[in-house]
Amino acid sequence: MIGKLLKLSLGRRQLHSIISQEIIKPSSPTPSHLYTYNLSSVDQLAAKAYMPVVFFYPNNDNCTLTSQDKARVLKESLSQTLTRYYPVAGRMFSPITPYVDCNDEGVVFIEARINSNLENYLHLSQLDRNFDLLFANDLVNYKSPCNTSLVGVQFNHFACGGLVLAVSMSHIIARYGSSDHQEVFPYIPHIIQFPRTNSIQPESRAREVDHTNVISKKFVFPNSKLSDLKKLVDIDINPSRVVVLTSLLYKTAAKAATKRSGFFKTSYIFMMVNMSNKFVKKLPQSTFGNIAPSILIPTDRHTSETSLSKVVEDIKKTMSRELEGIHSVHQIGEYLKVSRSNRCNHDNLENVVNGSYWCSSLCRFPFKNMDFGWGKPVDTKYLLRCSHKNGFMMVDTKNGDGIEASVVLEKENMEIFENDKEMLSFCQK
Repeated sequence: MIGKLLKLSLGRRQLHSIISQEIIKPSSPTPSHLYTYNLSSVDQLAAKAYMPVVFFYPNNDNCTLTSQDKARVLKESLSQTLTRYYPVAGRMFSPITPYVDCNDEGVVFIEARINSNLENYLHLSQLDRNFDLLFANDLVNYKSPCNTSLVGVQFNHFACGGLVLAVSMSHIIARYGSSDHQEVFPYIPHIIQFPRTNSIQPESRAREVDHTNVISKKFVFPNSKLSDLKKLVDIDINPSRVVVLTSLLYKTAAKAATKRSGFFKTSYIFMMVNMSNKFVKKLPQSTFGNIAPSILIPTDRHTSETSLSKVVEDIKKTMSRELEGIHSVHQIGEYLKVSRSNRCNHDNLENVVNGSYWCSSLCRFPFKNMDFGWGKPVDTKYLLRCSHKNGFMMVDTKNGDGIEASVVLEKENMEIFENDKEMLSFCQK
């Protein structure tokens, strides 16, 4: 009942009010020779989408900082960060513009008051539209064509004293950041200067789908269970825990879809692959930009019935075949051009779109350690707004002893998925 009342109230914006809004600029101006940041061929082909993340901070009685102090800390930190990551403070005036104008226009910073308790939001699904109120200038959506900003920040003060920091960043300027990153102070990003390209990439036709009948649920897989899961796979394959869990989730989802419809439909996995270790010249951990192409992995007709080893093997073989010989950012870009063209010319493009399961992993990224002086977040949510109905997002558990998977499926498929005995046997009880 409380949840329903919350949704109705938030829908009328009665619980939400803007306290202040300002533009945060870099603490030091960007040098003239860096005014233009040319996008790499990979970034030009990346989805023109936003990556929305919310950090939940409960009221901390041991913290002496006032709300105003906390906002000031965030603004100062953001201003200093923008000096180092100068493209973030710029503008990309068109979705097909092959560069960022590093004009120091800055990042919007909004403070808002939410007349509700933090606890109410902690239990909402990542797909819940009430989260939109927590983000600046509609930057939570898959696409926000009216915005030329690359990043938006909103600091939300809750009635209970809790705080939510909502940050949304354009996917095309996301920092690479390897999963084994070691924190270094002072932190200096490695921003590669690419040559200007004459060709302008067409805007992606991908659009945000209707999530009316789509739900998201979390499933936690402890490392001990993941170790048991890996034992089911042929020892010669030796997959990572992310690959083996992706295989289990996909196999279970495909089985649920088949059971619901009564017949098998060819389906695909869109999987992001970290290419940093494939380069002849290793890139620094602080490299700025996308270096993770998405691979389309077609599946065997009997995926829902086959062994886990076969699914893992199919994934690894496809990765090896598709990415063989790629050793630079430029080569990734050329691969993505060909790959996109092949997808658009696929004999059954509609089935590729509707029958795809996207998969992304943020495991080993330190989002859960975002402490600005009032403690670490009690929870972090990555809002799953994308161009596909089905997918999996994986992050580390808060204690680091496993993987938390957010699974997005159509409601009828989820009802079958969440009761799958094999999948549940590897979940935290």
